[in-house]
Amino acid sequence: MSPDHQLPVAIVGAGPIGLTTALGLAHYGVPFVLLEEDATLSSDTKAGTTLTRTLEIWNRYGCVEEILAAALRIDEIGDIDRATNTPRASVQLAELVNDTQFPFVINLPQQHMEPILAAALERAGGSVLTEHRLESFELVDDHVVLTVETPDGVQQLEASHLLACDGGRSKVRDALGATVSGETLPERYMLIDVVVDLDVSNARDYPYLAYFADRSEWMVLIRQPDCWRFLFPLAQGAEQPGAEDMLVKVKQFIGEVDRIELVGSVVYNVHHRVADHWSADRKVFLMGDAAHLITPMWALGLNTGALDASNLPWRIAWVLRGWAEPSLLDGYEQEQRPVAINGSGEMAEAARKYMSHQRGAVTAAGSDWATAYTRTLLGVRLDVDGEGDWSMVMTSAEPPAVRAGDRAPDLALHGPLGRETIHGLCRESFAALYFTDVRRRPEIPVNDSPALKHYAISRWDAPLDSGLRDRSLFDPGSIATSRYGVPAETVVLVRPDGHIAAVAPMGPGVAEELYTGITGRPVPREVD
Repeated sequence: MSPDHQLPVAIVGAGPIGLTTALGLAHYGVPFVLLEEDATLSSDTKAGTTLTRTLEIWNRYGCVEEILAAALRIDEIGDIDRATNTPRASVQLAELVNDTQFPFVINLPQQHMEPILAAALERAGGSVLTEHRLESFELVDDHVVLTVETPDGVQQLEASHLLACDGGRSKVRDALGATVSGETLPERYMLIDVVVDLDVSNARDYPYLAYFADRSEWMVLIRQPDCWRFLFPLAQGAEQPGAEDMLVKVKQFIGEVDRIELVGSVVYNVHHRVADHWSADRKVFLMGDAAHLITPMWALGLNTGALDASNLPWRIAWVLRGWAEPSLLDGYEQEQRPVAINGSGEMAEAARKYMSHQRGAVTAAGSDWATAYTRTLLGVRLDVDGEGDWSMVMTSAEPPAVRAGDRAPDLALHGPLGRETIHGLCRESFAALYFTDVRRRPEIPVNDSPALKHYAISRWDAPLDSGLRDRSLFDPGSIATSRYGVPAETVVLVRPDGHIAAVAPMGPGVAEELYTGITGRPVPREVD
């Protein structure tokens, strides 16, 4: 495609998922317009915890450092019995040091996160068009025509695709005739932010993310960068408590303190509702809350939406570049919808039951490592083959050999120019990883395609006279090789979103064949 003649992708809604999706399109060089009906980004008290998998996505899109600079990093998720105020087994995220560059989660309020994402988008050459409200849209031939209310009046906008990130009351979803099914719980959640000193004057030494489980009344404590946040349920039909009652509620959990001040509050309805279809004509797609409303327990609301914003942008880029057939876009709903219906939704509901000691509560995974892997969404395995084989929970006590659909473990390797990470290798292309012995001079294709790169991974550094130095990665102690757990002379094909597309024995042209099977197109070559 010629960028000068390419219609932009239209994104409706500049919340975290819309912003992240726009960053993804900007990363792949896809033109876009991001429409937001309000005059400013949201200032409401909203989601506060971001999981490891989302940090990896923001890292790929080039904005994670600014997020981390403003956030509070946390390597332990606490579990406290309210009746005795004693800790139970906490989730130790340092178990993930050989799996990710981010063995922690972060706390950062959504109203502080969104401006950082918007600023990153501006640095990437994009922007948010505020006071632009979508009125209607129409599929016309091979594109979408949007009617938009703007400060300058009603305008029409042509777009190659329409991505609906417009929330739980999505106009786009309604226009598609998508039915939302599931349940809305009778209880609501109360979220309050307070200024209180629990570090020095009233030291409590709670983990900075802690769950107080109790049969009658549970609570989640979240240490934000500049305040403390508390989340607890409101009984069915209960009125929203006043400011003084909220502070009394907090002190019922943390005890008396010398000073406490309420700085913000919000009440949430609690949903597990998913649209019955997420796309139309491979041109219009639902994302985030427009596609699925997930209980915000265990931070599964926003972070599930981030998985959508990881999966779809690279597919659109490949199709618009002519590197893939339009059928590649079908994989988005095929892979993400089961995660929302039976993955995040059920996990969040099981977590809610665990907090209130109800039957059907989530059980611990196979080990401390497996629990950490699951709770950070690193354990998401997507149904890349369309066979219904996917998972959200890691049940193996030790890291198993990688499989198609797994998120690729992100370890450090050493290339001819210095340190590399596996996720860095696939930031802009597919990456074929050949687990081999470079001393034997294996046949590794040269890197002559912008869509598919080839790398030998070996505990032996490639000699300068091997002919492999430019595409060989040194794996000291075979740490990455052991973590991937595949047999010698195996190729692992990793997609641009960091998920494993296929695992196969090495052989002439095998990576190219796998790529073509996924995209429906031959591997494109560099143009001189």
